Amino acid sequence: MAKKGQKFMEYDNDFREKVVLDYLNSNLGYKKIAEKYFIESWKTVETWVRKYKSIGTTDNLLIKEIFDESKGTYGYRRIEEGLLQKWGLIMNHKKVYRIMKKYDLRPKYTRKIKNQAYKRIEENVKPNLVNRKFNTEAPNKIWTTDITYLILNGKRAYLSTILDLYDRKIVAYKISNKNDLNIVIETLNEAISKRKNVQGVILHSDQGFQYTSFQYKEICESNGIIISMSRKGTPIDDSPMESFHGILKKETLYNNDIKSLEQYIDIVKDWLLFYNTIRLKSNKKYETTN
Repeated sequence: MAKKGQKFMEYDNDFREKVVLDYLNSNLGYKKIAEKYFIESWKTVETWVRKYKSIGTTDNLLIKEIFDESKGTYGYRRIEEGLLQKWGLIMNHKKVYRIMKKYDLRPKYTRKIKNQAYKRIEENVKPNLVNRKFNTEAPNKIWTTDITYLILNGKRAYLSTILDLYDRKIVAYKISNKNDLNIVIETLNEAISKRKNVQGVILHSDQGFQYTSFQYKEICESNGIIISMSRKGTPIDDSPMESFHGILKKETLYNNDIKSLEQYIDIVKDWLLFYNTIRLKSNKKYETTN
């Protein structure tokens, strides 16, 4: 805050932006804002506001405030919603994107994921042995596995799950704040530990980098697990898992008033227990034609 009697030329840009933003956010006039910040003349405030409006930077200030309030997690779509909710300001998402790009306002999780160097190892890609035949006559014949996002208010966690296609029950799952190799390896090891005799089990997945890793391949092969993979970009090759994720989000995220990611994770854990022990499973046949 400026000191009483501070001259015009001594105000730095950060202070001016703070004053202009306060003016835009409040119902206070120029005179009240000047008194609040000990600015000698209300005309100084008026000049700053007019200048920012004339060079089109008020939009940047409003966007930056919402971005900062989200602790750097909101993308341009969420910023667009925030402008409407907070100030009733309708701004095209393309304009929001341009401004955020110009001032390097990138969501933290986007930057983090972009810098990850995880790649699929082509030599470890396996053929589709399941071929959309998703019903089995006994447990431990075919397992399916995948990872899904748990996202709330710009924050995210990851759920890795292995299902037994015999009864659609969860064999093992892990939740982590990182979509890395560890979450898959830990899920796999837990499944092996629980079911013991896994010789000959077909474990079906997509072609994600975790499933084509040498660590995943070695653990499967050393335990007699046969790896199967969907064709690239073909989610229907693993439709039971896609269906499972859809049900999970419908009955957890959309059916509860969730305030935090931590609360969301707790609800998911409770639901997974309910799913395995109480919830009725569909008798729907999942086989589809190619």
